[in-house]
Amino acid sequence: MSRSSESSGKRPKPKISKRRYESELLKLQSELVVLADWVKSEKKKIAVIFEGRDAAGKGGTINRITQYVSPRICRVVALPAPTEKEKSQWYFQRYVAHLPGAGEIVLFDRSWYNRAGVEKVMGFCSDDEYEEFLRSCPLFEEMLVQSGIVLIKYWFSVSDEMQERRFQSRASMPHKRWKLSPMDLEARNRWEEFSRAKDTMFARTDTELAPWYVVDADIKMHARLNCINHLLSHIPYKARSVEEVPLPPRPKSKGYERAPFDSQTFVPETYP
Repeated sequence: MSRSSESSGKRPKPKISKRRYESELLKLQSELVVLADWVKSEKKKIAVIFEGRDAAGKGGTINRITQYVSPRICRVVALPAPTEKEKSQWYFQRYVAHLPGAGEIVLFDRSWYNRAGVEKVMGFCSDDEYEEFLRSCPLFEEMLVQSGIVLIKYWFSVSDEMQERRFQSRASMPHKRWKLSPMDLEARNRWEEFSRAKDTMFARTDTELAPWYVVDADIKMHARLNCINHLLSHIPYKARSVEEVPLPPRPKSKGYERAPFDSQTFVPETYP
């Protein structure tokens, strides 16, 4: 018998076609470019948190969001394990340094919620530290919102069976094996502990000012489209009137001659 699933009780859904997915994704990505332009012009501050199970598809969604958006406006924050110095600091301190300034969108690929999940389940924090996080996190997020930051929190929900399929796929494909860290493999054995930790986290941090939005991530293409569509609908941006940039005729040559090819070192043409 399989372990309990976050997605139990759901009926199978018809999968979107690849052609329609790519068409819809491009439309949404075009709107993301408009959103980024608005954020820059209006000096808005957007912070988006992506949390969820390992192999739930958070990284793929983040990649689709950033694909065509200027990295000067939209950046990804994926922090490594804290250093000894960072462990001695106020817990939220190292995340504060990465919060958005005016005209920025920051996507947190995992966030301060590590304490409510990985650190709690794996025993990397004490019970007192865990309880203090649950008490202070809503207060911290309230301060962020009141400071003018638009804070959006997504939880990518994936069933036990789908996570296992994705783990098996990663293990069998050399270019994906780096995604299977020892922490991922240990978490695989603690499905129910993570489920309990997630339930407690939601109960204590799903607030009116900073609610959690759950993304059904069993079908990656659906998850990406639904998440991006929700992100766009959640921010009241407006398209700016942008004038076309006419390209004048190129100036005529003034006698420049390109250096001989044999005087330069070219990359070998392995592929024709």
